[in-house]
Amino acid sequence: MNVSSDTLRVDIWSDVVCPWCAIGKANLDAALADFEHSDNVEIVWHSYELDPTAPAARAGNYVGMLAKKYGVADDEAQVMVDRMTATGVECGVEFRFDIVQPGNTFDAHRLIHLGASRGLQTEVKERFLRGYLSEGEAIGLPEVVERLAIDAGLDADEVAAVLRTEAFADEVRIDEATAASMQVSGVPFFVFDRRLAVAGAQPPEVLRGVLERVWSEREPALEFVVEGEICGPEGCD
Repeated sequence: MNVSSDTLRVDIWSDVVCPWCAIGKANLDAALADFEHSDNVEIVWHSYELDPTAPAARAGNYVGMLAKKYGVADDEAQVMVDRMTATGVECGVEFRFDIVQPGNTFDAHRLIHLGASRGLQTEVKERFLRGYLSEGEAIGLPEVVERLAIDAGLDADEVAAVLRTEAFADEVRIDEATAASMQVSGVPFFVFDRRLAVAGAQPPEVLRGVLERVWSEREPALEFVVEGEICGPEGCD
């Protein structure tokens, strides 16, 4: 007896300049590949700016930026970078920290919301992640996110119109306010079926376990409330 609803929703808060978010996405993709009901899973991306005050473009190398942010020496920051790089290799994500160009991600998030309204949210999200983390794209520059969004399949005129206006700004702020209300302090942050939260880039087997748990809880086992006399193939009791 199948009493489940049709769709299991996974809401994900992340930023397009976040290496662990790219790893988290790759791990979720791997988990879904082994999940029997993957066709019934809906992924919804939500905005989270790691640095809302960041300029459109920021000079300096990535290791130096990390060292300054966390108050550590450059060699300690390099260890962080090496760890993320190695983890990325394990899950099929190429990081090029030697060429990344950090910047403000507000416009990128607005265009991801445009993508959602056109059924291309994941495609736009993936293009921004790859552009920033693997291709050295300056993700904070309007002309760059415009080109990448069009690469992902969005209409050029619609992309340009968003960037000329404040379109989808409210949606970004609502996402961020929702994250704050849940006391989200870092990303990626996953919410399964609006009731079970997972923080951080967990391994595929952990995410698959969560998917299976949430799905099974939506398909409760048949419970006998009252039992009485019955007839079966061998006769009646």
